[in-house]
Amino acid sequence: MQGWKRNLWVLWIGVFFTSASFSMVIPFLPIFLPQIGVTEHVEIWSGLLFSAAFFAGAIASPFWGSVADKYGRKPMIIRAGVCLFIIYTLTAFVTNPYQLLVLRIAQGLLTGFIPGAIALIGTNTPGKRIGYALSMISTASASGGILGPLLGGGIAHLVGNRWAFGSAGIFTLISTILVIFWVTEENFTPSKKRGSVKNDIKEAWSNRPLMLVLLLTIITAGSIMTIEPVLPLYIVKLGGSVDKASLLAGIVFSLPGIASALFAPVWGKWADKVGFHRVLVIGLLGGGLGTLAQILFSEIIGFSIIRFVFGVFFCAVYPALNGLVVKSTAEDFRGRAFGLSQTANQIGGMIGPMIGGVIGGIFPVQIVFVVTGILLLAAMGAAHWKGKDLIGGSMRKSNA
Repeated sequence: MQGWKRNLWVLWIGVFFTSASFSMVIPFLPIFLPQIGVTEHVEIWSGLLFSAAFFAGAIASPFWGSVADKYGRKPMIIRAGVCLFIIYTLTAFVTNPYQLLVLRIAQGLLTGFIPGAIALIGTNTPGKRIGYALSMISTASASGGILGPLLGGGIAHLVGNRWAFGSAGIFTLISTILVIFWVTEENFTPSKKRGSVKNDIKEAWSNRPLMLVLLLTIITAGSIMTIEPVLPLYIVKLGGSVDKASLLAGIVFSLPGIASALFAPVWGKWADKVGFHRVLVIGLLGGGLGTLAQILFSEIIGFSIIRFVFGVFFCAVYPALNGLVVKSTAEDFRGRAFGLSQTANQIGGMIGPMIGGVIGGIFPVQIVFVVTGILLLAAMGAAHWKGKDLIGGSMRKSNA
């Protein structure tokens, strides 16, 4: 088997397990809080725990990207996997929310398994197969995100939340061991420039295609997270049954992920033929219209179908953005570029829920969908009208 194919399949398994581990732990933190003595302000603690890792990750990602360009992406994946294993294992033994908060901050500061895997795939895959490879990694992340809550919920039901956290650590350790023995980083040239986050941001600022990709990443991540605080309540309203709320919410939440697992490779293969820019514009257009269309349905079945259709289009967006990061940057800056991309993703992840929560608290829930749809369409407009920058950046780097 060719080296890039072996890397792809091993990292697919690693990203799947890592994504599953993350979604095994995160959805159950609010339920776990009362077990460690939090009886008041559970919502505040829950929001703080969620935001802490995003905030810490936004700060740390550029630094780890710089280290990856100097020492390699594989060592950074291994470092992140070991840190995740330790953090998840320690989470199983926490006795108060302050310990949990420290671990969540550490998770944001020290991890980065999936961004590292994306960067390694982006730099060690033949140019004509990058779209397919990045889409496959996106499929792994989506599939793990779907199955993670089911695994975590089943383990927690049988043996308790602490064992679910410990199991997440074991899955991450398995992923890391696979990377150690089976992933090879053949295409790596250490960066000779002195590592400096300030210099990295300055260099990125002078790269117009990359800055556009980072801006689109913030808008995209923020728009998706805008809906997160209000979607469960809206599903309950449409479903009309509080008793089945959790089941309904779980099913509807998983539909875009299922669509991604099915259709992301199709988009990836098409991107290799027509280019990442065109796929990005179509994905953002379908995502924006699909989000707006969700307010037209007052019953759960129609809403669920549109959520799936939304997922079919939106799953094209992140692989296309990652592909444009590869195409618009020099090889020795790529780790730092993906670090900045991860920071942009984390910033969007922080801003989105706050916007959604405020709008949902003041206006009808449908307005949140309208705002999210408009944000995605605005991102599509920016990608379309500034397409010459993106395509030009891709051509310059591919000819370099």
